[in-house]
Amino acid sequence: MEFRLLGTVSVDTRTGPLPLGPAKRRSLLAALLLSANTPVPVARLTDFLWGEEPPPRARGVIQGHVSRLRALLTGAEAQAYGVELVTLGDAYVLRVPETLLDYQRFEELLMLARQQRSAADTVRMLDDALSLWQGPALGGTFTEGPLQAAAHTLEESRLATVEELARAYADLGEHHRAASVLRAEAVAHPMRESLAAALILALYRAGRQSEALDWFHRTRRLLADELGIDPGHELADAYALILRGGPRPGAAPAGGTDAAGASRAGTGPAEGAGTTAPPGPRVPAAHNPSAAPHPTDLLPRAPRGFHGRNAELAALTRAAAGEAPVCLVTGPAGVGKTSLALQWAHHNPAAFPDGRLFADLRGFSETGEPALIDVLREFLLALGVAPRRVPESVSAAAALFRSLTDRRRLLVVLDNARDSATVRALLPGGTDCVTLVTSRNRLEGLIASDAARPVPLGILGPQDGTALLAGVLGEERILAEPVAARRLAELCGGLPLALRVTAARLAGRPQWTLAGLADELADERGRLTFLDVDDTGVSAALRLTVQQLPADAVRQLARLGHHPGGHFDPYTCAALAGTDPAAAAAALERLGSAHLVTETAPGRWVLHDLVRLYARGLDPASGAEALVDVLDHYIATALAAADTAEPGGEPCFVLPEGYRPAAVRDFADRAAAMHWLATERDDLARAAVAARGAGLHDRAWRIILLQWPQVVWRVRDSWAPLLELALDSARAKQDLYAESRVLNLLGWVLTEEGRTAEALTLLERSPGLAQQAGDRLGEATALINLAVVQAGQGELDRALEGCGRAVVLAREEEDRHTEMLALQHLARLQLSAHRPGDALGSARTALALGPEHEEAARRSLLLAVSGEARLALGEEDEGILLLDRAAEEAERAGYDEGAVRALEVLLRVSARAEYRTRHALALRRLTDGG
Repeated sequence: MEFRLLGTVSVDTRTGPLPLGPAKRRSLLAALLLSANTPVPVARLTDFLWGEEPPPRARGVIQGHVSRLRALLTGAEAQAYGVELVTLGDAYVLRVPETLLDYQRFEELLMLARQQRSAADTVRMLDDALSLWQGPALGGTFTEGPLQAAAHTLEESRLATVEELARAYADLGEHHRAASVLRAEAVAHPMRESLAAALILALYRAGRQSEALDWFHRTRRLLADELGIDPGHELADAYALILRGGPRPGAAPAGGTDAAGASRAGTGPAEGAGTTAPPGPRVPAAHNPSAAPHPTDLLPRAPRGFHGRNAELAALTRAAAGEAPVCLVTGPAGVGKTSLALQWAHHNPAAFPDGRLFADLRGFSETGEPALIDVLREFLLALGVAPRRVPESVSAAAALFRSLTDRRRLLVVLDNARDSATVRALLPGGTDCVTLVTSRNRLEGLIASDAARPVPLGILGPQDGTALLAGVLGEERILAEPVAARRLAELCGGLPLALRVTAARLAGRPQWTLAGLADELADERGRLTFLDVDDTGVSAALRLTVQQLPADAVRQLARLGHHPGGHFDPYTCAALAGTDPAAAAAALERLGSAHLVTETAPGRWVLHDLVRLYARGLDPASGAEALVDVLDHYIATALAAADTAEPGGEPCFVLPEGYRPAAVRDFADRAAAMHWLATERDDLARAAVAARGAGLHDRAWRIILLQWPQVVWRVRDSWAPLLELALDSARAKQDLYAESRVLNLLGWVLTEEGRTAEALTLLERSPGLAQQAGDRLGEATALINLAVVQAGQGELDRALEGCGRAVVLAREEEDRHTEMLALQHLARLQLSAHRPGDALGSARTALALGPEHEEAARRSLLLAVSGEARLALGEEDEGILLLDRAAEEAERAGYDEGAVRALEVLLRVSARAEYRTRHALALRRLTDGG
């Protein structure tokens, strides 16, 4: 006895199949078999048989069918095989050995096939598994609802098995058999991309490349027409493999491999007999890569010494898999867009049997762009149009071009396009045509109107840059000076044009060393000169880009060349160019579209080093003025950030002479201000160094000192070198106020770093300097910081005296922030002196001064001191409550150090698991850097 679901639902016996009767009964049997040996409720069987609209007497109908099935099985002596149809309450269960179920045997054979080490054994078992199928699953049943879903699942399993069988044939090298197995299923299931992809690969590996490409385009058109989608990754990757020209087992390459390891163009085998020509006009020579090149081939020669770019080549191939795709390679001047496009275009001519067209649109050339009618005339003549039949108007010629390419498979390469409108007039009409565009501009209009798929091209990494040099100079010369070679690649900024010029200079001068040229390039003043040779060079390439820009964008670029930092935003640009942020943002967009600046994050831009040097040369006389403008912008913005982060915390010092801030941004809250200070830290440091180098000491120390909220927040983050620079600038200006203020902050940083002896030396001088400068609040801050060091050295009495004096000074100046700071440290010192009552009083006074204004970190520290004082006074419950609040406020503010301190005290007096968990988390955040 055998139960079949893989085909028409049936029960085979020694005397023949059982007469199951109507579709409802077969459906009932199928439902029971799909859940063999498991009770199936009547409600579930009702869904199987009728779906959402069962008849009023559904239960009675089911009972009738069950009785008839039971009688049939009894008459066929089913019990002898261990088969029994049983009623269990409101459910039925068909008990049957799994060996009698065809779909169970199918699954078992699949499992065994996957365990075989021999591909031949795998083929045999998969063949046996597929032989169990005698038609569509669950045939003759009510295939709606659950049964339909079950039939679909079984069919999916069958198709997956077919694909596995094809892979096993491929492992045996029998690609023709793999293609034969797959073709029938691909015809029956034309929308199943995995089948089509497998068939395409099988055909290709069987040497039937033209058939494989035809099947891809057939499937692509079907997906577009029926579903409005492009091929998925599996199908696109199969197409990409063919375009790359490999790997194809058994095909010996005739022309070697390129840098990416793919077969060179024109190395595939001749097509086998029986290949069907694709629809539309075709030139037979294109189907045999060993034959003469196709007459319609306007491509320039393939680039020499091309290296790397594997990711971009793969991205181009994926982009080319859609319907009538427009692939858009964009990037800055000299980055290698044309080389990439030609490398890809030369990869596999058989992918484009109707030819390859090329036009240099000279969008960034001093000779100007060619007339569109001239480009179209060249294309039409290449496609076989008689000269007298070429229309004279652009619109008519473009229409004829679209008509002629409607059913062809062409590659059209449009190099150096300046704008989207020019490209649109040259787009072919065929859905099987691929258009490849290169441009220094982003051509966002082409993306919007024609769904162009951008493939942005960036600079080369040091390894690929060094390999490019080796391709020109030879491996031996690179291996002789590997460090210098890598340095050259870095000085060229990873720009292929600069690397090629450098290689050309070295190739013509074998007596030069790589290290010597690297030393020459390290001098920024002459770097661009060294990167120009004959009519080729970085400066010339950038000049052609810049001459296309409007005047305001050119002025913005020229001023950006004098920016001392690495990043800039519209506010910085506005300050440099003397405009407003909106105008600066518009100019940045123009520069970004031309790939002269790069947006690394929303509203945050960078300049390539070589572009910066070129930009600086556009207006060298404005360098000093631009530097002052950007320094004053940084001072004004840092003042706003410090005031927002610590309201009233730092009095506004006297601004530098000639100070003229512009384009100052506002900060919504403390978080925004602190984020700006953190994000701009490196650029603020570069600005300070540039200010000092230009003798603008009054601006250098201010830019550094205004970062004090970030210094305090991240005190152990290597601030000492920058503060030492600020100290040198303050002393250079003989500014006692500045020197005292910088000493205060530097001394505190050194204290936190454990360099107490150095800190004490600096801080002992600070109060006197502040007093001489008449800076009473600076004197108070100096006394506080000095007291912290003195207490650490065991001089508690002197520390208490100094902190008390600081409280008086701050109170007399009516500065709550400084008074609160002094009281916080005084309370900590009083606690150390075993005066918990005084400590509690000082902390209470501090909290009363301005808790609604003070930062959470300050409040957390004061609450912690209060809690410790309560504990020392024997008031444990109140102390634990205050310490818990201190830890919570620190945790909310991200002040992990304060949280750790408060929780450490709590753990000494409480064994609560919650405190241990919170302490461990805060300590982990602190040790991980927050």
